[in-house]
Amino acid sequence: MIENSVTTVHVAVHDTLADWEIGFLTAGVNSPAWHRSPGQFRIRTVSASSEPVTTAGGLRVLPDSTLDELSPAGSAMLVLPGNDLFPTPAYAPYVAKAKEFRAAGVPVAAICGATGALALAGMLDDHEHTSNAAAFLDSLGYAGGKLYREEPAVNDRGLITGKAQAPVEFARAVFAELGIYEPAVLDSWYKLYGSQDPAGYYELMGA
Repeated sequence: MIENSVTTVHVAVHDTLADWEIGFLTAGVNSPAWHRSPGQFRIRTVSASSEPVTTAGGLRVLPDSTLDELSPAGSAMLVLPGNDLFPTPAYAPYVAKAKEFRAAGVPVAAICGATGALALAGMLDDHEHTSNAAAFLDSLGYAGGKLYREEPAVNDRGLITGKAQAPVEFARAVFAELGIYEPAVLDSWYKLYGSQDPAGYYELMGA
C-alpha cells in the first residue's frame, strides 16, 4: 500500500492514447467517493513534451508536466495507457521512465500497446503479466512468454498489466495496489462495473 505522503498518480499522455482503457481508472483515483482516505489521491498527466496531445478519441490534452520533471519519489504510480506509438522511437522516453520507476520500487501499470513496449524493453521477462493476447507479445520476439497469464489484469510485485478489453479489471488492480478503497468497497465497485450487478450500487451507497 502507498503511504499517505505520496498522493499523485501520473498518467502518461501522448498522441493516439486509447481513452477508453483508463477511464474507470482515472475517475476512480481522482474522485474521493468511497475512498478510504478521501482527498489522498489525485491524477496528473505527464508527457514527453509540454505540447498538447490528441487522444485516439480526438480529445486534446495539455500535460501537467513533462517526463524529465517527473521523479518516482513524487509519485504513487505511473500509468501507461494503450497507444499506437509503442514500437516507435517516440515512445522510448515513456519506457525509460517506467524503468526508472520500477528501479525505485514505484508501481507501473500498463495496458494494451503499452504492455508491448514493456515486453520489447525486457521488463516482462521476469514478471507474470498479461496483454491483449499471448500471440501479440510473442510477435514482438520477447523472452517472457512462460510468464504470460491469460487473465484480464495481472499484478506481479507492483508491475500491473492489462488487456485492452478489460479496463474495469485493470482499474481494479490499480485501486488494490494503491489501497484506495477498503476491500469490501472495492468488491462492491467491481460488482457494479465489472459484473454489472445493480446490487453493487446499493452497497456503495451504503458504504
